[in-house]
Amino acid sequence: MGEKGKQDMGIAPSTEEVVHYLNHSPNLEECLKLLKGERDEQRLAGLLLITKFCKADDHSSLRRVYYALGPHFLYRLLRTGMGSGINDNQDAYVSLSITVLAAFCRVPEIASSEDMILNIPLVLEILSTKSGSSVLEECYEFLYLVSAASGNGITKFCESGGIKMLASQMCSMQDGSHLMELSFKLLQLILSKQSLDIIQNDVLSEISVIVAAIARQFAVLHNSLKFEALHLLNAILCSKDSSQLHEAFRLLPQDSWSSNIRIGIMAILQNRVAPTERLQALILAESMVSMFGEDWLVSQVSTNDAKDPAPADMCLLLVLEQSRVEIAVLLNELAYLKYEASRDTSTTAEAIFSKEHNVAVAYSLVEKIIKLISNVDDGNILNEGMLTKLILQLNETIAVVLEYLEDAKEHGEKKGDDLLASVRIIGSYLAEAPVACNEKVQDLLGYMLSVEGGDEQRPFYAVCFLLPMLSQITMEIQGCKTLASCKGLEAVLDCFSKLVGPHAFLVEDNGCIFLACDTILNLLLKKEKVQIMLDELAIVDLLKTLAYWSENTDEMSCIMMASSICALIFDYSSEEALLNRPDFNYRTLSSLYKLIARCLASSEQDSKADMDLFKIVSSGFSRWAHRYPHIREAVKN
Repeated sequence: MGEKGKQDMGIAPSTEEVVHYLNHSPNLEECLKLLKGERDEQRLAGLLLITKFCKADDHSSLRRVYYALGPHFLYRLLRTGMGSGINDNQDAYVSLSITVLAAFCRVPEIASSEDMILNIPLVLEILSTKSGSSVLEECYEFLYLVSAASGNGITKFCESGGIKMLASQMCSMQDGSHLMELSFKLLQLILSKQSLDIIQNDVLSEISVIVAAIARQFAVLHNSLKFEALHLLNAILCSKDSSQLHEAFRLLPQDSWSSNIRIGIMAILQNRVAPTERLQALILAESMVSMFGEDWLVSQVSTNDAKDPAPADMCLLLVLEQSRVEIAVLLNELAYLKYEASRDTSTTAEAIFSKEHNVAVAYSLVEKIIKLISNVDDGNILNEGMLTKLILQLNETIAVVLEYLEDAKEHGEKKGDDLLASVRIIGSYLAEAPVACNEKVQDLLGYMLSVEGGDEQRPFYAVCFLLPMLSQITMEIQGCKTLASCKGLEAVLDCFSKLVGPHAFLVEDNGCIFLACDTILNLLLKKEKVQIMLDELAIVDLLKTLAYWSENTDEMSCIMMASSICALIFDYSSEEALLNRPDFNYRTLSSLYKLIARCLASSEQDSKADMDLFKIVSSGFSRWAHRYPHIREAVKN
């Protein structure tokens, strides 16, 4: 556009001109002639008249008017209204130009044009300088229509500071207003067409402000916009690119915005709403608990009525109840899709994937609630009555999950992330209540130990998830018999090898390792009553694993545990028998001798050593030392 096109308009049409045309009742053709006139006064008069009778849904007329007027005139009109000079008509120019621009952009081909996209920075500037203007809604409507019409539009909006503008204005918008609705629509467009990871790098603090504004709407509204707020919160907080945002939220005070989300979730879960919205509420709850921990579920909630605050544990109970319902429904649907419906269609595969994702959310919430209950003595506010309700709900949930695994077993299925997740949630609960669903667990224990995740070649994680329960039940004879009867010892030994052997899996801490050791020790200590039989290959593999572990750790607790297991395994063999095997050598045996010697020496020097483990090693030494001639030399040195 040349310099002439950029000139401001200093002449408005006279009142007589406008009155003349209005009294004349002009038709569209006459208005178009005015719009094509040579003088700005004619065009402006034509534009004023057009706004009187051209309907917003009349795309054909809007298209004719736009091409008759041309984009340059509207641009100059907008610039004139935004000018810094003294002009009594500035506000009128801005109002007229924005109204007309918003009307034109109802025609998609106009909204997607480069001329309209170039107006986005100007409209954003108007919003920042004329926040109390009567044309705010038209400004937001224009921005939404242009952004929705093309990818370039939403890119221009973000590059021109659109997100910062939203953050500055959303908190002051009236609850449930049309402006708020248009802001929601703009945010939905941004999230659907832009990567949150890219967006949040530049406007992290602004997104935090926006989330707080959306959270308020989620709490106070009781119309369809409440569900839009729910979906927006999930789109932001549950995005795979939201880790940076989560960290920013963890550093902020959890005052109103966090409470508002809790209030909104409770309102969704205790009212009659569509099942899909209830599921969305659970997804949001899981995101909040992941950010702030399971105590978030039992924080005090101040509702809109300060005289009647919601009980602190109401959110917890509602979330668990809905999670139980979702798990029952989703597992039933998954079983049908996997075992009865045709699995050859892409639709079935997509449905299975979606339902597995959703059940994982419900599982995650239940696991966090189990963790909350397990820490009930650490000062949280759950009373005995509430604990009873929660445990009943959990028992029902675990029973449903066990039925799902039983169904999978009957259909010969043992591989799948949904099955592994089911074993995990059962393991989490049985770690706190080892005798829950006792008969069903005994029947399925062997199967659960054989479950593999989608990427696993052999069972590992399923065994890890069950180790807390296994280490407890094997303290009793019956538990040892149950595990031995389903060849569970072999599964635990294989898991132990993967935890500490030369091809060890990465684990977060030593917890799993010691639980596996406890389980192995419990079984070996009761081998006579349980009649555990180990073949030579299993013995050799375990001894080689113990040798490797002892050579690669300096932790005395590991040394003591390894030597205790080694002492019990030596009961099954002799030095001669081991060295006669082609897969075993004296170097490995020497390493084990040094392990035993180190344990015995350390126990004599360190009074803090675990005397129970020391007794296992010293008693074993007295039983089998004569069958391992070279061990005495190692102990002496």
